[in-house]
Formats: sequence, structure tokens, C-alpha cells
Amino acid sequence: MLSGDLLHTGAGGGADKPVERDRDSFADSVDWARRRGAFPAAHTLHLPGRSRTIGAMAPRILYLHGFGSGPRSTKGTAVAAHFAERGHQVDRLDLRVPSLENLRLSAMLDRAGAAIGDAQDRAIVIGSSLGGLTAARLAERDARVMALVLLAPAFNLVDRWREQLGPAWDEWERTGWRDIVDYTTGQPARLDFGFARDAGAIDIGLPDVRVPTLILHGTQDETVPVERSRRFANGRRNVRLVELEDTHELTASLPHILREATSFLAPWLP
Repeated sequence: MLSGDLLHTGAGGGADKPVERDRDSFADSVDWARRRGAFPAAHTLHLPGRSRTIGAMAPRILYLHGFGSGPRSTKGTAVAAHFAERGHQVDRLDLRVPSLENLRLSAMLDRAGAAIGDAQDRAIVIGSSLGGLTAARLAERDARVMALVLLAPAFNLVDRWREQLGPAWDEWERTGWRDIVDYTTGQPARLDFGFARDAGAIDIGLPDVRVPTLILHGTQDETVPVERSRRFANGRRNVRLVELEDTHELTASLPHILREATSFLAPWLP
């Protein structure tokens, strides 16, 4: 059974004791990203003691779910409800495209890009696990993405799966199919090897993300080790990494995650 980025259930206490790594002031990280063209000039972004111009229209908020999950996942539902209470709609995308069985990262990127809208539209993208990887890869290629919130992002997905599966990787490639779990139904499913080929052609190295980015990652995550996020955040002034005493699912940390995301996104969502 392939478990590379499936949502694992587990108690994740200690959500009120985050560890922050490589944090510069948020205002400075926004300035850093703006100098590199992350923001179009049209709308005033208010930060403590300063203002910056970023975009004429309020950005859309997109939520990208994880592998084997769907738009009605626990985290996606919680994120949407939280921001709805504050007057902001979250579009929870269905990224099982063209289907779970024939999943393709390229198709996920196409769907997320189309959801942003037209050339003048902008978006904040929140992504979990595989959705986090998708969000980061989208941001490096689409200037309409203004900011990212990544929950245990599945960086270096194909490389990790190859290492984890060992000989089973060769079997997957030979037969063309691998058993997985559809977490929307709890039922067995399968994934064709075309996903690995497609994702491997896109997910090379770490994403070159230039926009302000908040990462929240569990230190007890055995599915996507937190070291991947540490490596990504290292030396990037536009990235803030918050480590939580939790597992990959991050359910126990949801209240803290929502507080962090609300604070981080305040400049774009007054």
C-alpha cells in the first residue's frame, strides 16, 4: 500500500508550543519579495509603520487538498469556515484530476492556475501535503500568486516515494499500478505509474518561490519529514517556518494553524 503522502491519524499534542526557524520580520520579507516582482503595483498593503502597493483587487483564496483527499477534508473545511466567519471565501479545489486513479501533478497545476481567474486576478494559495507542493510549484511559475500558506508540504515527492518503496517502486513501474487508499471514501483505490513520471518531470529540486510564505509542519511527521521544510526555508528571507509538535495530519494543531494563518495573511485580508 502506498502511504507516501496519505493523511495519517495520530495524537499531536503540544500545539501551543511551536518552534519557529529562520524568521525575519514579516514586513522585511514582504519588501524582499516585492523587490523581486511578487506584487503588482495598484493597491496599498498596510504593515506596521509602512505601506506597500500590491494589487487593485482583493485576492482569491484557494485551498489545495492533499493526496488521496478531497475538497471536503477536515483541514479544508476548517480553513474555509474560519475565513468565512471573517468575510473571506475560500475556494476548495478538487484536485483529483483527471481522476484519482490517473492523477497528474501537471493537471493539478492547470486546475489551480485556472481557478485564479484572469491575468489581472490574484490569489493566496493554502495547500496541504501534495496540495502544498502544488501551491509552491504554482507560485514559482505564476506571478498571480501573492502569498502561500503550506501545511506539511510534500517537497521532493517522487524522490521520497522511490526511497520509501524500494523494490516496490520497480514493481509499480513494471505493472503500472500501485494500491492506495481513497481518503474521501476510506476504500481501496489504485494509482497508475504515470503520476510518478509526470510529477518527476515537474518536481525537480526545491521550488523557487519568491512570495511571502508561511509553512507549518509537524515535528512528528513520519510521512513528510520536517527536514524537507527546514531545507526549503533555510536562507529564504521570504519564508517563515513554524514547527508544531504534531503528526502529518496536523488536526490537533488546527487552532494554532488558523491563528498563524490569520495573522500572516492580515496584510492581504483586512
